[in-house]
Amino acid sequence: MEAGDWSDPRQVLGAAISVLEVPPEDTSEQLSAVLSEPLPHRALAILTGDCSRSPMRKVGERGVADRISSAELGRLAGTVDIGVPRFETALVGGEKRPVLSVASAPHGTSGALLTVVVADGIEPAPHTQQVVQRLWDLISLRLSAYAAQAHPVPLAGNRMAAQERARAISELTDAHTAALSALLGALRSRTLDDGAARRAATDIAVSALIELRAAGDLDRSLTEETAHEAFTRLEERLAPLIRYSEVALELVPPEPSRRLLPSDIAHAARAVVRGGVLLMLEQDGIGRIRIQWQLADAGLRVSLRDDGPGALSADALTMHRLADRVASLGGELSLDAVPDWGTHIFVELPLSAQETPSADALQGLNPRELQVLERITKGLRNRSIAEELQISEHTVKYHVRNILEKLKAGSRGEAAALARGAQRPLV
Repeated sequence: MEAGDWSDPRQVLGAAISVLEVPPEDTSEQLSAVLSEPLPHRALAILTGDCSRSPMRKVGERGVADRISSAELGRLAGTVDIGVPRFETALVGGEKRPVLSVASAPHGTSGALLTVVVADGIEPAPHTQQVVQRLWDLISLRLSAYAAQAHPVPLAGNRMAAQERARAISELTDAHTAALSALLGALRSRTLDDGAARRAATDIAVSALIELRAAGDLDRSLTEETAHEAFTRLEERLAPLIRYSEVALELVPPEPSRRLLPSDIAHAARAVVRGGVLLMLEQDGIGRIRIQWQLADAGLRVSLRDDGPGALSADALTMHRLADRVASLGGELSLDAVPDWGTHIFVELPLSAQETPSADALQGLNPRELQVLERITKGLRNRSIAEELQISEHTVKYHVRNILEKLKAGSRGEAAALARGAQRPLV
């Protein structure tokens, strides 16, 4: 049976107005109400990339709506074209159900997906599907406009939630990757027989489980540890990666010192090193990776250098969120890759909080400087920025110098942190 075709324009416009009038947090409930007649359904879910605090909202029957997961919506989002409704039977709420999915991506947004679990026996008419698509386009535009407005409380909540979620996801991903890499290293080792390989794999798996449980129970209270203690913990985390690997890790600890590292700095340094090592190990032809920590007046300096093909790019750092981790602490990260000579990742993390310049200073940047700053926040180096903007690397250096001077920032990382804290888009 086909659902109503929603042919009366007044009905459609009235439905759109009623949804646009409610607060954004009530959008899912109101949208479900206006769709109940033209499109009988059991549940409705929204997934948006512009709200980090509440990226998914759902409403509908108990046992259906409450079982819909963001992973399921994420899989649907990968199959739905922007502006093209898709009616199919898909896994939603843990079961195969008839669903209508529509996706929209207003300019400058991360996109949004609407998924409606249609009532059994109902097949939406093509005209109804198109109307739902256009209605969702309007609603997505409204939601993106709200997200871009300077509402301090929602923005602060979104930002804190996004940072914590990114940190947790990224570090747990690295932990899983490190464990799997170590397991493969043991199982593929030419120096171990089958029994020894199984025992080694068991030891690695137990160690990984202990670490993951510790991460879940992590005490976030501020503590301090010496640089040597922090580096020793780093060695323990890296040990499974090198135990059965043909790649040698050269570990150079910091000079003995009584200076203490804040726990967030020590934790970030270890996470960045492990993430960087995993990135380097993805390349072919790696024989050695050198890791060095140094304590300086400006802070903790972390250096990773390999002897591989020199094929890593700044995009890899962005994908693993290494640049975000460093910038959130006011630090600076750089990557230099020279073909056939290897890759060098350098990180500098301040040991004390630095005075943050006012976001109003962004208003003093010209359009080109804002374009450069936007790419700095993504972790791009001067060479990549020059290629994207089609200008010379010398010109990029000139703009970077002006940006740091105008923002009164001591480093690229500090300028990036200021830009991320601004309550408006850069360009």
